[in-house]
Amino acid sequence: METLEGNQIHVIKPVLPKLNSLYEHAISEQKDSWVFHPSWHMCIYKRMFESENKTLAKEGVIHFLEMWQTQSLPPSPGFSEFVIGPLMDALSESSFYSRSSGQVIGTCPSLGIKLQKFLAAFFTNVPEEEKSSFLLKFIRKMSDRHWCSIPILFLSMALAHIPACRVLDTEGLLALRDVLQCTMITHQILLRGAAQCYLLKAAMLLTNVEKVSLLDISNFIVSLRPEESLGRGTVLWKMLCDWLHGNDKHFQRPLNYGVPQDRTLLNVYVQSLVQDYLKTPASNVEDCLMPDWFEAKLVATMILLAADVEEMTREYNCTGSTELIELKALLNPLLDVLLKLGTNPYISTLKTDKSLQLLLKLLQTCSVKCSNPQIDGVITFLQNEFMSASESILDFLLRRLTANELNTISDLERCNLYLAVLSELLNFCSVNGWTRGGSVCGFISSLISASLSNLQEMSSEKEVKLGEQIQKVVSMASLSVVCEIIDQKPALQLQSLPSVESLKTVISCSQFDHVLKKPCSMEKNSSLEEPPSHQGWGKIVARYIHDQWVCHHFTLNNYQNLSKDEDLEQFLFDVQKHTRSLQSALEALSILPSDHVLPVFHCMKILVPKLLESSESLCIEAFDLSWKIISSLSNTQLIFWPNLKAFVQFVFDPEVLAVAAKNKSKAYMKIKEIMFQMIEMSSTKTGVFNTLLTYCCQTWMFPTRNNTIAVENAFSNAGNYSELLVEACLFGTVFRRDQRLNQEMCAFVENLGDECAANVVTESTNRDDHFVRVCAIKFLCLLDETNTLHKKFIEDFFMNLLDKGELMSKSKTRYYVNSLQHRAKNRLWQTLLVLLPKLHEDILTRTVDRILQAGYSNNQASIKYLIEWSIIWILHKFPHFLQKFWDCFNYEEDWLKTSICTFLSVLSHLDTILQSTSEKTPILKKALVVVLQWCFHHNFSVRLYALIALKKIWGMCKELCMDDFETLTPVIESSLHQAERMHGTGNAKKNWQRIQKHFFFEKFHPLKDYSLETIFYTLPRLSEIAEEEWIPLSKFTAFTDIPLSATFPCTSSHTDLLDLKPDDWSQQDIGLKSAEPDNQRQWTDVQKKIIPWKNSTSDLELVFQDRATKLGKSNSGLVVVASLIDKPTNLGGLCRTCEIFGVSSLIVGSLHYINDKQFQYLSVSAEQWLSLLEVKPFQLIDYLDQKKTEGYTIIGVEQTAKSCDLTEYCFPEKSLLLLGNEHEGIPANLIQQLDVCVEIPQQGVIRSLNVHVSGALLIWEYTRQQIIRQKVQR
Repeated sequence: METLEGNQIHVIKPVLPKLNSLYEHAISEQKDSWVFHPSWHMCIYKRMFESENKTLAKEGVIHFLEMWQTQSLPPSPGFSEFVIGPLMDALSESSFYSRSSGQVIGTCPSLGIKLQKFLAAFFTNVPEEEKSSFLLKFIRKMSDRHWCSIPILFLSMALAHIPACRVLDTEGLLALRDVLQCTMITHQILLRGAAQCYLLKAAMLLTNVEKVSLLDISNFIVSLRPEESLGRGTVLWKMLCDWLHGNDKHFQRPLNYGVPQDRTLLNVYVQSLVQDYLKTPASNVEDCLMPDWFEAKLVATMILLAADVEEMTREYNCTGSTELIELKALLNPLLDVLLKLGTNPYISTLKTDKSLQLLLKLLQTCSVKCSNPQIDGVITFLQNEFMSASESILDFLLRRLTANELNTISDLERCNLYLAVLSELLNFCSVNGWTRGGSVCGFISSLISASLSNLQEMSSEKEVKLGEQIQKVVSMASLSVVCEIIDQKPALQLQSLPSVESLKTVISCSQFDHVLKKPCSMEKNSSLEEPPSHQGWGKIVARYIHDQWVCHHFTLNNYQNLSKDEDLEQFLFDVQKHTRSLQSALEALSILPSDHVLPVFHCMKILVPKLLESSESLCIEAFDLSWKIISSLSNTQLIFWPNLKAFVQFVFDPEVLAVAAKNKSKAYMKIKEIMFQMIEMSSTKTGVFNTLLTYCCQTWMFPTRNNTIAVENAFSNAGNYSELLVEACLFGTVFRRDQRLNQEMCAFVENLGDECAANVVTESTNRDDHFVRVCAIKFLCLLDETNTLHKKFIEDFFMNLLDKGELMSKSKTRYYVNSLQHRAKNRLWQTLLVLLPKLHEDILTRTVDRILQAGYSNNQASIKYLIEWSIIWILHKFPHFLQKFWDCFNYEEDWLKTSICTFLSVLSHLDTILQSTSEKTPILKKALVVVLQWCFHHNFSVRLYALIALKKIWGMCKELCMDDFETLTPVIESSLHQAERMHGTGNAKKNWQRIQKHFFFEKFHPLKDYSLETIFYTLPRLSEIAEEEWIPLSKFTAFTDIPLSATFPCTSSHTDLLDLKPDDWSQQDIGLKSAEPDNQRQWTDVQKKIIPWKNSTSDLELVFQDRATKLGKSNSGLVVVASLIDKPTNLGGLCRTCEIFGVSSLIVGSLHYINDKQFQYLSVSAEQWLSLLEVKPFQLIDYLDQKKTEGYTIIGVEQTAKSCDLTEYCFPEKSLLLLGNEHEGIPANLIQQLDVCVEIPQQGVIRSLNVHVSGALLIWEYTRQQIIRQKVQR
C-alpha cells in the first residue's frame, strides 16, 4: 500500500508479483478457505483501480483478472461485491481496451480476452445458489450508468462467453433489456449493433426458460434493432430460431393455456398475439390518434420467427410438404382484415391502422438485404398471400388518400403510413405479372388525377379551413411518392400513362413560392395556447414545400432540353424559367428545416449546370447557402450523409466544374474554396473527403455520356482541379487516441465477419480514411499514358507532387518518426512511385535531377527506401541517366554526409539497373571506381554501405568473367576480406552481418516486388512506419466504387518480401542479444544504428579529453548518465555540477541540448570544460553492458523495494550514476541492468526531489567519500 502511494508504474510493477505469494499464504493448505480475509487484497486492487496513473490502473485490472485464471481461490462473497463494484467501475475506462504492442489492428484487445476468461472462470466458481443473484447484479450494474460503447461491447462479449447456465428469470431479461437501451446512446452504430448481438447470445445461454414466458422473450427480442443486429437471415436470427425450437416445450406457460399435440407453444402464443393485436374496442370516435408502433413491431417479428422455426422444423423432420400451414393460420386474421379494406367502409380506423402497421412491419422485416427472395420460402409465401389482398389494399388507400377523409392534423401520420405501405408493397410484390397489371396502373392514374384535381381546386369561401389544407398536404405527399416510384421503378412502365404526362405539365406550370396558409381556426387561437391538434403547423408547411420540390425534381429530370441552335426562343424561355426555379430554391433553402432540403439539392443539380454561364452570381449564392446548411448538419448523423452526397453532386457536377474552369471565374474560386473547406472538415468528420473524391473520380473517369467531347470535358476537370487529387494522395490525419481507439474497435468488429450479425445488416459506408488514398491511387492506376489527355495530366500531376515535396522539405528539414510531416512525405513518394512506369522519357529528362536531389535530404527510413526504389526504376528504364547518377557522388562531403548511403544503396541494386543493358563492362568499371573510394571513408556507417554495394558489384564482375579489373582486384579482395576478417569480432562484425541480411539488400527486388501491395503495405510494415499507414490489398479490393486497373500489378510476382516478418531482421538491427527478450524494442535504421563509442573511442571524446588534459584536470572514476532527462534546464544545472566536482564525463541523450539557451544560461560554459557524450535512450542497455565490462558499478537513483540508503552506501571508485526521467523515473527494463539502487532519505510529505538536485546530492556524496579515502591513503 505504501508503494502504491507513488504513481510510477516501473516502481510499482515489480511489487505486483508479491500479490501472488500473498494469495498463496492467505489460503489454507486444503485450498478450501481463507486464512485471513480477502478484503486485504481488495484494498490493494481498489487503490490501483483508483490511481490517477491510467497505466497503473490498467495493470491492476489485468493482474486481478489473470489471478482468477492462475490461482485456485476459494469462494468469497466479498469478491462478488468487489467485481460488481470497483472492478466494473474500473472496466468503464475505454482506454484500457487499446491494443497491446505487437497486436495487429483488428484483433481483440488483450483486456477483452482476459475479461472473457475471467468472467467465465469467476462465474463457474460462484456457488450455485448465488449464481443468479450475482449475474443479476452484474447486469444491473451495466445499465445503471452511461457506459461508453467500447466497455459495454466487451462486457457483453464476456457475458456471451459464460458457459451455458440457466440462471436468469424475468427480472434478468428485464435487466438485459435495460442494458440494450444503454447501448443505443452511442453514435457508433457498428459497435452498438455488435453489443446487441452479444447480449442476445448471453440471454440465450443464461436464461432459465422454465422461469420465463414467451411474452418475456418477445418483449426482450423487440428491443433489438433489426437494422443493427437482429436482421432476418443472419446467423444470429438462425441461432434464435434454433433456440426457440429447442426450448419450445420448456417455456413457462400461463394458467389455462392449452397447447394441442400437433402444434407448438410458439405457434399458439403467436396466434393469440395476432388475434389480441387485431381486436379493437368498438368506438364511434374516428378522429383517434395513431396506435404506437411497438406492438406492431413485436407481432411482426414473432410471426416471422414462428414461420422460420416452422420451416426449420420441416427441414429437420425431412417433410416433403412445402406449404407453411402454421404461417397461413397466423396470417389469416390479418388477411381477413386486409381483404375487407376495399369493400367495407365501416371497419374502425383503429383496426385499419393496426392492420396496415403490421403489414408494413412484416414487409420491412422481410426486405432486409440479407434475405434472399429466390430461395426464401417464407418470402415467397408472403408475396403470394399479400398479392391476393393487394387490390383491396390499393382500393382502400385510394379512397383514404383522395376522398377527403383525411382532414385533421393527426391524419397526417396515417397519410405517412398509407404511402409507406404503398411503396413497400410495390417493392415486395415485384413479381412478374402483378406490377405490370392494370390494378397498379389504374391505381397510379386515379391517385394522380384526384390529387391534381384537389390541388387545383379553389375554395369559394373566404375563410381557410383546416380540413381543406390538410387534404392539400395529403395530395402533394401522394404525388411526391408517385414521382419517386416512377423514377425508381422503371420496370413498372408508368412513364407512358396519360396521367403522368398531365402531372408533368401541371407541375412545370405551378408556382413554387406557394405556401399553405394557416387555417382561420388556428389564427384565432394564435394568441392563446394552441390545442395539441393544432401544434406544429410550421412542420406541416415544411413538409408541403419538401413534397413540391420532389415533384419538381421529377419534372426537371424528365424534361427534354433544347440547345440554342435548335430553338433559340424556347431556349431563352427555358433559361428564364430555370432562373426563377433556382431563385425559388434559394428561398426554400432559407425557410426549410435541414432535414427537408434534400429534394431542393436534387433540383439544383439539374438547374445550376444550365445557369452557371448566364447567372453566375445566383449560382454562387446557391453554393454558399448550401454549404452553410451542410456545415450546420455536421452533427446530425441520419440526415447529414444523404444531404452531403446531394450537395457534392450539384456543386461538383462535371459540367459545372468544366464551365467554371473554362472561364476561371468567381465560381471557379468558390468551388475550390468549398473543396478545401470539405477537406478540412474531413479531419474531424471521417468520410466527408471520401464522398467528395469518390464522386469526382467516378465522373471524371467514367462520364455518364459516352461521346468523345463529353469524355474529354469530364477528364479535363482532373487537371483543372488537380489539387483535390494531390490532397487525396497525401490525406490522413494523426488521430487523437480516443478516435484511433474507436477505429480499432470498428476494425475488430468488422474482422468478426458474418459471425457478428451487425456486419451483415449495417450499411457499408466506405468512410474509412484509407479509402481516400485508395480511391486516388486506383484513379491514377487507371490512367493510360498512351492517351494524350491522360499523358498531359500524369506529367503535370507528377510535377505538382515534386513541387509539394520540395516545399515540405524546405518548411521542415528535420522531423520525427511517424510525425505528420513524415507520413505526408511517405505518402507523396508512394504516389510518385505509382506514377513512375507511366512517365515518358521527356518528362523524366526534366525531373530526374529533382528526384536525385531528394536523396540529399535528411529522410526517415521509409522515405529513403521509396526514393532509392524510384531512382533504381528510372535508371533501369533509361540507363543513359546513369551519368547524372554518377555526378551525385561528386558533391562536397557536407552535402553527402546524410545522403551518400542512399546512393550507395542504389548501387547495391546495379544488377537490376543493368538487367536490359547489353554493354555492362564500362558501367561496372565506373561503379567500382566510385564505390571503392567510399570503402575507406572515416564514417563507419558509410563504409558498411559501400562494402555491401562493392560485394554485389564485384559478384557481377565475377559472373561476367571480366579481365579489365586486374589492377583493382587486390584492392577489392582486400576490402572484402577486411570486412569479413578484420571486422571479425565485436560490434563491427555484427553490423556487417546485419546489413547483409537487411531486407532491402537480401530479399527486396525492385522489379518483381513492384506492386500496390508492396508499396502500400509490405514496405511500410518493414520500415518502422506507424501501423495506421499500412494499407492492405484487401482495402483496394473492398473499395469497389473505382475498379482496379487490369494492367497495374496488385501483388508481387514472388512472396519472399511478403513472407518476411519485421522481427526477422528488426531484432538484429537493434543490436540486442536474442536471449534477452526483455530488452527488445523498435528497430532503428541502419544509418542511425552505428554507435561511435562502441566501435572505438570517438573523435569527440578525444577532443574533450585533450582539452581536460591541457587544463591540468584529471578524470575521476565517476560517469553520470543523464540520457533519460529531457529538460534543458535540468541538464544545464547538472552539467555545471558535474564540472565543478570533476566528474569524468556526462552522458546526454542528444548533444543538441548544448545549443539550447536555457541549457547555456544554467551551465555557464561548463560544457566547454567537461567531457560530454551522446548516448540515445534506446542505446542505454548496450552502453551499460559495455561499462560493466570496463569494471564500472551501475548505480541507479531510484526508490525501489530494495534501495540502499544514501547515508549507508559506499561508492566504488569506478561508479556510473544513472539518473531517471523527470516524470517516469528509470524504466523497468533499465532497473534490471542496475547493480544497485540508491535512494535519498526524506522527512517530508512530498515523495521525490528534482532530478538535478538528486543527482547533485549523489555526486557530492561520491566526491566526499573519495576525498576522505584519498586523505586516509596519504
